[in-house]
Amino acid sequence: APEGSNPEAAPTATVPPERVFKDGTIQLIITAGGDMTIGGDVRKRGDSLFTRELKRQDGDIHFLMRNVREIFESDDMSFVNLKGTLTTAPVYKTNNQFVFSAPPEYVEILTQGGIEAVALENNHVMDHGESGLEETKQTLTDAGIVWSTAEQMGVYEVKGVSIAMLSYQTFDGRYPGLFEQVPIDVARAKAEHDIVIVSYHWGAELDYKPNENQIKLGRLTIDSGADLVLGHHSHRINPIERYQGKYIVYSLGNFSFAGNTKPSDMSTFLFQIRFNIKGAEVETDTFRIIPSRISSKTDYNDFAPTPFTDQRLIDNVINMLKSNGKGLEYAVDFYPVDWE
Repeated sequence: APEGSNPEAAPTATVPPERVFKDGTIQLIITAGGDMTIGGDVRKRGDSLFTRELKRQDGDIHFLMRNVREIFESDDMSFVNLKGTLTTAPVYKTNNQFVFSAPPEYVEILTQGGIEAVALENNHVMDHGESGLEETKQTLTDAGIVWSTAEQMGVYEVKGVSIAMLSYQTFDGRYPGLFEQVPIDVARAKAEHDIVIVSYHWGAELDYKPNENQIKLGRLTIDSGADLVLGHHSHRINPIERYQGKYIVYSLGNFSFAGNTKPSDMSTFLFQIRFNIKGAEVETDTFRIIPSRISSKTDYNDFAPTPFTDQRLIDNVINMLKSNGKGLEYAVDFYPVDWE
């Protein structure tokens, strides 16, 4: 049986070997998680949900990543959407129902958790204004974390392969502009880099499937030369499409979400993909998902994403993705949890 095929074996057990083939082909594994929101709302009196959980964990900020760190450390690049800020700047969006910030030193959660890259395009990145965003960018840069925005491409290099990351949000009527801008940005990135990954904060909250604009933009992004599209925002997982030989992951849901201790749906998945690179040729190999819960607890959210080991729970995630993919023209019909 392939490694890790035992349904009771946690997927963290698989550590990939150095993947260079006899003909010189380099194989990379990239892992993606959804929205990561750490810290809390500094306007509120008393401890935030995050601080309360941190006290339960004896002040160890690394509790968040304890059940996924091995996965993130054994790949070539790990990516999440950082939904919030790492800043001490005052609150800018004072009329927001929620604002999120964490102390800049919490960047260690990313660096010690095996996360190399983050997207900074989402509806909370400006919660603490331009100064909060600038401090977040500087904090990430100083820590060696690659970040990307709509204005600034992120570039991560590993094993001699250059990975470009582009990130966008689609709110406030941005779709028409993105239909024009994204193809230009993707073509420019692809001319200079081996792999282009595009991250979208899109869709409506609590949606389990993409809307027409998401589908149009996702496929346009692949048509423009991108190698992978990763989506988030809805707090729910969405199906995956295989379009023109590339994958569009419409929503990875939450990854670690400190905005709510009892979300009605705590299921999520990590998405892993293999790319084979030989010279200037990039081949999308296969993918797998790691069905997970955004918490290590079943009765409340402790913000520590945890892969499922119970086959029934794994099947629930796969069946949800399959059923929500009905009617989506290029939806994949198989969600492997192991590498083929």
